[in-house]
Amino acid sequence: MNPQNPPLDVRHLGRLAYADALALQNELREARAEGRVGDTVLLLEHPDVITFGRGAREGNALMDDAELQAAGYDVFRVNRGGDVTWHGPGQLVGYPILDLAPRKRDVHVYLRALEGVLIGALADYGIDAIRRDGYAGVWLDDRRKIASIGVGLRRWLTMHGFALNVCCDLRRFEAIVPCGLEGVEMTSVSEVLGRTVALREVAERVEFQLGKAFA
Repeated sequence: MNPQNPPLDVRHLGRLAYADALALQNELREARAEGRVGDTVLLLEHPDVITFGRGAREGNALMDDAELQAAGYDVFRVNRGGDVTWHGPGQLVGYPILDLAPRKRDVHVYLRALEGVLIGALADYGIDAIRRDGYAGVWLDDRRKIASIGVGLRRWLTMHGFALNVCCDLRRFEAIVPCGLEGVEMTSVSEVLGRTVALREVAERVEFQLGKAFA
């Protein structure tokens, strides 16, 4: 990315309701468009929530909205790319609010950069994560997925972003077909390493990689 960009403002917000994070993203993107803030990334975790992207098939949620809510999930339909996914405690979610105009205006380059950020952070733990041709996100092999990516873009300003499974309850994915892909097994940093890894620790490594990629 452009080495002349100003420093990236990375904000660690702890646990934040999905609706509040969505409102904050919209507020920051408007401020970024008006030049009132610079490029910003929100790092946080959510309470249990199921989100449907623009391309989601309703059948990829294995319960209807009322059943999902009764099982403790909030439900949102949003303007990000991708299908259906889960966010919840122990999962590191990142929402970059970036201006891609100085960055070649290429969404594919941006997606690969986000994947590279997560692959670099996982490498710090000795985890050999990979890209998978034709599928956004970060994988360990053709079956196991450790991070999902779904972005939104308007006037070359980004929102939404990535979700890296750190120390989450992977059973919460059982309410959906993750990312609409049959046969995918969601895994986490803690499961791969066989020990509990703190979310904040991983967030700091992701912040370092974000700075290398975007600042």
